[in-house]
Amino acid sequence: MYPEHMLNSLDRLAVTLSSAKKEIGPIKVGGRVTRVSADAVHVSGLSQMVCLGDLVVLEGRNQPRKSEVIRLDETDVIVKPFERTNDIGIGAEAYLMGGLAIHPDLSWKGRVISALGRPIDSAGRLNTGPEAFLLENDPPHPMARSRVDTPVRTGVRVMDLFTPMCVGQRLGIFAGSGVGKSTLLGMLAGFGEFDTVVVGLVGERGREVREFIDDILGESISKSVVVAATGDESAMMRRLAPKTAMSVAEYFRSRGESVLLILDSATRFAHAARDVAMAAGEPPVARGYTPSVFSDLAQLLERAGPGPDGEGSITAIFSVLVDGDDHNDPVADALRGLLDGHIILNREIAESGRYPPVDILKSTSRLANRAWSDDQKELIMRLKGLISRFEDTRDLRMMGGYQVGADEMTDKACQLVPKIYENLRQAADTSDLGDPFTELARALSA
Repeated sequence: MYPEHMLNSLDRLAVTLSSAKKEIGPIKVGGRVTRVSADAVHVSGLSQMVCLGDLVVLEGRNQPRKSEVIRLDETDVIVKPFERTNDIGIGAEAYLMGGLAIHPDLSWKGRVISALGRPIDSAGRLNTGPEAFLLENDPPHPMARSRVDTPVRTGVRVMDLFTPMCVGQRLGIFAGSGVGKSTLLGMLAGFGEFDTVVVGLVGERGREVREFIDDILGESISKSVVVAATGDESAMMRRLAPKTAMSVAEYFRSRGESVLLILDSATRFAHAARDVAMAAGEPPVARGYTPSVFSDLAQLLERAGPGPDGEGSITAIFSVLVDGDDHNDPVADALRGLLDGHIILNREIAESGRYPPVDILKSTSRLANRAWSDDQKELIMRLKGLISRFEDTRDLRMMGGYQVGADEMTDKACQLVPKIYENLRQAADTSDLGDPFTELARALSA
């Protein structure tokens, strides 16, 4: 593949036609709609020629409607449209299109697109890149990946101190509704140590998309690509948006860039995947979730991380909406096992006014040892011990049952932990540009 700037118009056309083979075949294969319901469409004549995940175009009265094959029978194919189905009738024509793909381009930075790769920001048409990236892509081979061993600053003091990240790591932010997930994600997106930021907004309220871009991303939008599927869109679009965001991130990773991928939220992706699976007839097994939901989560998360040698990396942050603050929810439990660390946001800490409301004792980064020096690790372990003693004796101290001098470690915790908490307090529109360990030492010596 030649560099893009060396391709003339004919070369670009040849490359585009070649990559189109991933999406469409040389022969137009069709069938007809035999049944339409609120959540699926049955098509005859295609069952011997399609596979799960293939794209089928339905000829609606107003315009063609893209849909995905979700189940195969001997006589019929069950497809689920990405958009509304009220203009699709019995006998409508249906055509096989192959796998769904997008054609990312460098000019996509600063743009807001839909799950289907269409512009939704009123900034004109998107430029089409020469290479197709399938939305159902395979993760890199595990033995071909680069190692994850380079620390990266996030600009959030509490994370850089207690749960440091490495380039190519996959981290989860777990919290209930209204605790501050989106604000923390915006702080991470605004820090400047990544070449490109890709944001996937799944199931958000319509007004929150504009607010996230204007108020939280701010000037960082110039190096960002936002993929949005709001809560009023179909389950297919909400299920597709994270895959589109991942494919865009893979494009920039293939160019050797360091990419930050933010997905808000993985839980809504799981909800959408459950809706699609149940429409295909799959039975629920765990609190209403079907087995394929957990395999879909693993497939999506494994695509992030470092690429093969010579490529860049995707550092991924997934927000996880914990329903009813239940951290043993099946999706949350599965994601903790798949990710390289998790940040727990605590509602009580948020209500006390300390932001970001990270629960230090329950949060962990599995790659922290690759980011800390030996001295830093020793310091953090000692500080965690003091914080644990401070929290364990809170009720006793509030009741007046503890006397100063009774325990040296408790006395030290009461003296230092409030200073630690105050040092970790950080406004949403600020990033910590200095060394967090130096600032913490200064705060503790005050």
